[in-house]
Amino acid sequence: MTIANVIVDVPASSINQTFDYTIPERFRDILQPGMRVIVPFGPRKVMGYVVSLADESSFDKLKELADVLDLTPILTPELLDLGKWLAEETLSLYITAYQAMLPQVLKANYKKELERLRQDSLSSELEAFFAGRDFVPYEELDNGHVRFSKVQKAIQDGDITVHYLVKSRVTKKYVTYLEPAREPHLLEEALQDMSDRAKKQQQLLTFFIEQPQEIKLKTVMKKFNTTRATINTLISKGLLRSFRQEVYRNPYAQTQFDRTEPLELTSEQHEAIKPVLHRIRDHAHEVFLLHGVTGSGKTEIYLQTIQEVIDRGEEAIVLVPEISLTPQMVNRFKARFGSNVAVLHSGLSQGEKYDEWRRVQQNEVQVVVGARSAVFAPFENLGIIIIDEEHETSYKQEDQPRYHARDVAIHRGDYHHCPVVLGSATPALESYARAHKGVYNLQTLSKRTNDKAMPDVHVVDMREELHAGNRTMFSRHLKESMEQRISRGEQVVLLLNRRGYSTFVMCRECGHVRECPHCDIALTFHKHSNQLRCHYCSYEEPVPMYCPMCSSDLIRFFGTGTQRIEEALTQLMPEVRLLRMDVDTTQRKGAHEKLLNQFANQEADILLGTQMIAKGLDFENVTLVGVLTADSMLNLPDFRASEKTFQLLTQVSGRAGRHDLPGEVIVQTYTPDHYSIELASRYDYWQFYQQEMKMRKRFQYPPYMFLSLVTISHENHVTAIQTAQQIAKQLWKYVRQDTVILGPTPSPIARVKDRYRYQCMIKYKHEPELRALINKIIRQFADDMRKRDLQISVDMQPYQLM
Repeated sequence: MTIANVIVDVPASSINQTFDYTIPERFRDILQPGMRVIVPFGPRKVMGYVVSLADESSFDKLKELADVLDLTPILTPELLDLGKWLAEETLSLYITAYQAMLPQVLKANYKKELERLRQDSLSSELEAFFAGRDFVPYEELDNGHVRFSKVQKAIQDGDITVHYLVKSRVTKKYVTYLEPAREPHLLEEALQDMSDRAKKQQQLLTFFIEQPQEIKLKTVMKKFNTTRATINTLISKGLLRSFRQEVYRNPYAQTQFDRTEPLELTSEQHEAIKPVLHRIRDHAHEVFLLHGVTGSGKTEIYLQTIQEVIDRGEEAIVLVPEISLTPQMVNRFKARFGSNVAVLHSGLSQGEKYDEWRRVQQNEVQVVVGARSAVFAPFENLGIIIIDEEHETSYKQEDQPRYHARDVAIHRGDYHHCPVVLGSATPALESYARAHKGVYNLQTLSKRTNDKAMPDVHVVDMREELHAGNRTMFSRHLKESMEQRISRGEQVVLLLNRRGYSTFVMCRECGHVRECPHCDIALTFHKHSNQLRCHYCSYEEPVPMYCPMCSSDLIRFFGTGTQRIEEALTQLMPEVRLLRMDVDTTQRKGAHEKLLNQFANQEADILLGTQMIAKGLDFENVTLVGVLTADSMLNLPDFRASEKTFQLLTQVSGRAGRHDLPGEVIVQTYTPDHYSIELASRYDYWQFYQQEMKMRKRFQYPPYMFLSLVTISHENHVTAIQTAQQIAKQLWKYVRQDTVILGPTPSPIARVKDRYRYQCMIKYKHEPELRALINKIIRQFADDMRKRDLQISVDMQPYQLM
């Protein structure tokens, strides 16, 4: 094969195809599909992925590959096909799909530099800029000392050229070791001849005579409190030698995992695991929906099916939603399977992620536990894929490629002829509807493994509290229950579905609400930094002393955030030890684990947090869960609002009374009669499913219809509206009679980062050509997208309607 078909790292729709390059003689034996290469592209060099090899090309003049970055393919043949399918399914670029499958360090880093080609013909301005140098980093142009137009002209005249340098970011970690370079008796002779003043050298030699083995350089320096210079002297004399060895960065190296054995399954668990094991043994693909109440032992079923897969010499992927689940989940998997587990999630450093990924790629592990992107783990012999808490919306990626991990898992399961297990106490309506129709195989666990009852749920009507003169954020029932539990040495979990101190700042005199100057959204007050912050573009400003509209000093804070609850709790119960867990307190690496460990070790009485504390956590001493604003999600412009509220309340209720102590849940709400709150308090999923399905049918939403969302954004308001209208017009022309197009309308948040946003929603039952149609329409705006910074994004399965 002499020609490589390459997808280049230039994310533009006009370049979304393969390009042919001839393979130089020296690379012909080693080049394989799935490797990264550097290729000339226009005036520069870029990275690309080889997707296939060929003997001939339909083009006459081909450029040569410049370099090969890998010795073994980083994308397997399956992943190359999967990337193609993913790009077509999500209407994204091939390069974007391939990049999404790989750790960050495998993506290239581009640097540009300017080179002067002639010594005498530069203008004085450019002479001063080069200052006697032949090469200048391109970034220096940004300093403004020389005009771009001058540089451009010099490039056109052939006085200067631009070089594009591609750097592969791959960084392996090495540790330096020391070892004796001679036999012990020869070292003893050297020690005799050594000057008495070289005390440190003598100590070092004595140590290596007594222990003639390799030892880490760092350990030696620390042990003898010595410098690198002393060691270098012994190396230069030929008495010691140093060498580097590559090591994997192990994020869990410091953690001890006590080995666990498989547990005896209950009869319900046994019935649920049986068909999955059959499918594993038959090497057959099927999707299972494991609907089990919280504490019913879904994790044990996962562990035992994975054991079966490992025993057969196959591999397993386990997806868990976001980072908060991973510490306890990782413990369970590492305790059962030891070092046979790799972990991939956003809490690891880039280097740790890369090393964990390489352990998978090099077949050193059989199990991967991770968040959404772990679904692309480069296994070649998959035996099972498990998605825990399958209803979680964090399995949907919100930027390109906009894939849902569940769809990718099912596609891979089909390829590998292996079962896919979706587990949840509150399955997504779409999944449950598919299971109900027999598309998925439904397995139900209705009892907790320890036969403990689900905790009692009390719904408190906050309107009555207000009428009774209680203006605090805590109902009387919740306050009394917290005091009782804490006096007995038990623990409490409080859930609030917001972060920050208060939701917005308003002037009581004129009603002015401080909004972000770049987005159509109120700024949120963060007390810790005394700043108002936009949660969309990160704009910050200090809290005003006076209203900018009417100069009144009646500035007041409205709404409730985690910081404010923390302050109110401290005033209400000063002696209580409190931990707050939200995006602000968990930004630092390892913060999640630290906070959860503190709570597990009973160093705090109350854990206050946002959604991240609602799922998967298991603390035996927690007997009370309080939900402070149960209806905060019900008022969002989202047809899934009731479903998300039901799921969150059911999940957080499952945190109480999981062990010997009985639990209680108190839900505070202003809409106690809403069916999602009422049915969550009774743990009645079936009733909720029926009620919600009626609503979805009536208003024609999934699972009765498919949805696609086209969002248009531009800095000019008129351009955004006109483009949206043109797109809607084109769609109307070609879609079927029963397809509905809503819009164009402004997005719920009409402006973000100074860009106006409009959207068209397409509701359809059967549109086999829709992807091709949308692609064709978008191509008509290719010039505007390139020249006028018009952005058109398409989500074929929207979960985020804001």
